[in-house]
Amino acid sequence: MQKRVRELLASEHPCPDVRVQGWIRTRRDAKGFSFLEVNDGSCLKNLQVVVDAQVPGADALPRCTTGASVSVWGDLVESPAPGQRWELRATRLELIGPADPSYPLQKKGHSLEFLRTIAHLRARSNLFGAVFRTRSRLARAVHEFFQQRDFLWVHTPIITASDCEGAGELFRVTTLKGRPGERPEDDFFGRPTYLTVSGQLEAEALACALGRVYTFGPTFRAENSNTSRHAAEFWMIEPEAAFFDLTADMDLAEDFLKAMARHMLEEGGDDLDLFERFVDREVRPRLRFVAERPFVRIPYAEAMEILQKSGRSFEFRPEPGQNLQSEHERFLTEEHFRAPVIVYDYPRAIKPFYMRLNDDGVTVRAMDVLVPGVGEVIGGAQREERLEVLRENLRFHGLKEEDYQWYLDLRRYGTVPHAGFGVGFERLLMFLTGMGNIRDVIPFPRTPGHAEF
Repeated sequence: MQKRVRELLASEHPCPDVRVQGWIRTRRDAKGFSFLEVNDGSCLKNLQVVVDAQVPGADALPRCTTGASVSVWGDLVESPAPGQRWELRATRLELIGPADPSYPLQKKGHSLEFLRTIAHLRARSNLFGAVFRTRSRLARAVHEFFQQRDFLWVHTPIITASDCEGAGELFRVTTLKGRPGERPEDDFFGRPTYLTVSGQLEAEALACALGRVYTFGPTFRAENSNTSRHAAEFWMIEPEAAFFDLTADMDLAEDFLKAMARHMLEEGGDDLDLFERFVDREVRPRLRFVAERPFVRIPYAEAMEILQKSGRSFEFRPEPGQNLQSEHERFLTEEHFRAPVIVYDYPRAIKPFYMRLNDDGVTVRAMDVLVPGVGEVIGGAQREERLEVLRENLRFHGLKEEDYQWYLDLRRYGTVPHAGFGVGFERLLMFLTGMGNIRDVIPFPRTPGHAEF
């Protein structure tokens, strides 16, 4: 019977005649038998396999080195060794794939920088196995959260002609093959097209028919940034709901983050233990902090006033009309309020065109959710549902109305108040695991100058 290591280690009783397949982490030889530590990726822990020198296939033991793949048949029995309940007494061993002596993941510590150079193998390490199992569990939790609240998962285009953020940091999609002088209408789609930075605009169209929707998929940004928080390819979670105002949007965002923190505390298991021991000793207290404390909600103007009166010497001086920096966000959450913080009503000039203009004509119904250890993890807004105001917003931000006719149609035909937010899946993972670099929560990261594997 084929069994996963996770199943066997969680067993409540011995299991005769089972088969395990996986990769050898270590081999230790004794007189007449060997101990193999086998891991199949299903959990952090290895299964100890005891192979007697007389069992069929034991002649392959000298080649069963770290990194080799094996099939082992045997009986799961109680282990006499301290610290482990079960071990597999092998009745047959098969070496499937030997590992060359140059196998780079030996039993020693490896730096994160080195492991990034072998991204095709790093998932076999304890740390990255834990990261990518967590990524999978969290993706499921995201879907469960929205599905339980009657949101429909929708699929928005990866190729788009719209710049949702208006920042111009887009990857061009073209078949012109290095002939930039050709007319855009000669290109594949008959106009300039790009990899999307967000599915929000299309999600708004679907929300204005289906009520509540969310996207969860890859997005791209051609930002020449080599910081620990930026990647050229990343995944976004973007809910959008008709008849939501900013307050309802903030409520949803707070509920979402609390649910993700609780999920990690309840389901993280051994992987969360590893993060706490070796990555960030404060990760578990920080998750409890977010899960248990009400979020503080303050206007941008008040947040700026707090920062200016703090007496702190920030690297970037807080200036009204400017975006908050990560150090400002962490000060508000970790030191001033000692709670997660939602900052709202930002200056119009620093936010995209689609955000609803407040009555003061200066600020918009935008909000950012800030958490300790990371800073901003969610950005959202109530959308501008008034046709003439949206037209003026486009002009204010220097955008062409003709490029957004379909988007304006949503305001012509049955317009409604609606709101939504976006959360970068990788930044959420960084918050939940304590990992400090976005390159280490993506299996194969894409950053400026790097598209290996």
